[in-house]
Parts: sequence; C-alpha cells; structure tokens
Amino acid sequence: MSIEFLITSLIVVASPGTGVLYTLGMGLSRGSRASVVAAFGCTLGIVPHMAAAILGLAAILHTSAVAFQIFKYLGVVYLLYMAWNALREHGALRVEQNVDARSALQATVTAILINILNPKLSIFFLAFLPQFVTASEPHPLSRMLLLSVVFMLMTFVVFVGYGLFAASIRTHIISRPRVLTWMRRTFAGAFVALGARLAFADR
Repeated sequence: MSIEFLITSLIVVASPGTGVLYTLGMGLSRGSRASVVAAFGCTLGIVPHMAAAILGLAAILHTSAVAFQIFKYLGVVYLLYMAWNALREHGALRVEQNVDARSALQATVTAILINILNPKLSIFFLAFLPQFVTASEPHPLSRMLLLSVVFMLMTFVVFVGYGLFAASIRTHIISRPRVLTWMRRTFAGAFVALGARLAFADR
C-alpha cells in the first residue's frame, strides 16, 4: 500500500461533497448515532461504483454520452429533492432526540442514494484505481479490491469524524430556532450548488 495512494485518498475523502454534507447534517439535526449511520450509508454507496470500475462498467459511462447524461441528471434531481427536503421542518434535517430503527433505515437509504446517483464517482474509480495497480501485478483484481476496501474504510472513518464533530456542537444549534432555520437554508443552498456543479459536469 503506497503512501501516495493513502494521501490521495485522504484528500479525496475529506474534500466537502454531498456525503460529507449529509453526514454533517445528520450529526447536527439528529446526533452522533445518526451521523454514524449516515457515514455507513455513504460508504455503502461507494460499493456499486467500485464494482462498476472493477468490472469495466464505468467505462460505459465514460464513453456513452447518453448514459452519462441520464445518470447525471438523476443525481441532479435527487440533490434538488434533498435541498427541498432540507428546508422542510419535518424533512431530512428535522431535529430528533432519539433515532429509532425506522429513522436509521431512512438515513442509510438516503446516504446510499446520495453516493450511488453520482456518475463522477464511477469515473473517479475508473481513473483513480488503475494508477496504483502496476502492469507487473500478478493479481490486479485482488489489488483493486484491496485498494477499494481501504478507500471505503477511510471514507467511513473520516465521515464519522465529521459527523461526531457536528453532533458535539448540536446543542448549541438546536437551542436556537433562528440558527436552526439558517442551518437548513445553508444546507439546502449547498445541495443546490452541488446539483448545479453536477449538472454542468463533463465526463
């Protein structure tokens, strides 16, 4: 495992994106347990992209303009839905004292969808993983699987860190209704911005 791979992965994972944003939102609105659930869901959402890259399916997104555009706009629509949901008092960022099994399942599914509906993630894996598999590698598939698992573990750990930090300042947020309102607006605006960035993304 090269240090270059670990450093590059850490930069990619720690960079703010939809997964980080959602995990932070869960930590602020529902606490530490919900943030861990969201981090787990975001990590699971990487699996289809990892599988696509390893099986070569990601190349279809890279070469087919139609497939990429369809997938991309599904992601844009979902991000806009997340923005609308964030603004609602009883939406994704509703404040809850306890996270029951149903809420945990909803948070997990939402987190998985957030990462699945991002075609850039598949293309990232297609371009990223092969760089760290040498031509002389006797078992390239096993090597790519190992690198992918390390990337996923890193994602989970970093996202949990983000979420627990958000949960630690949660009481300062939910005790102030005006701050809570601006928090929802900020997250909604961020989802819209990420949706716009995805909408104008090229392959």
